[in-house]
Amino acid sequence: DEIRIFVKLDGERIADVKFEGEGCAISKASASLMTQAVKGKTIEEAFGQIQKIHDLLTGEHACECSFDTDGEIAALGGVRKFPQRVKCATLAWHALEAALKGEDSVSTE
Repeated sequence: DEIRIFVKLDGERIADVKFEGEGCAISKASASLMTQAVKGKTIEEAFGQIQKIHDLLTGEHACECSFDTDGEIAALGGVRKFPQRVKCATLAWHALEAALKGEDSVSTE
């Protein structure tokens, strides 16, 4: 899978975020959910969301994530049951983190 993330900042706030790329349904769905989750947030809030997704999918214990508090992003929790698909679900989030840190690329390999 390959995902490119485009982030437009307004100071410390994410004014807009988009993605393009090729990949499986999980990576595209996760990227779409990611854009909705971080648009309008501060960079610090986005890093917090990235960490929450990481914990949700790879943490020793599943983090508390619900549709009531986290919206559709909670659906990603189901991927945890399929370890071989976790990289698909986290790809866009890793790419966003790299972009916010000024890095050019990231690999989940």
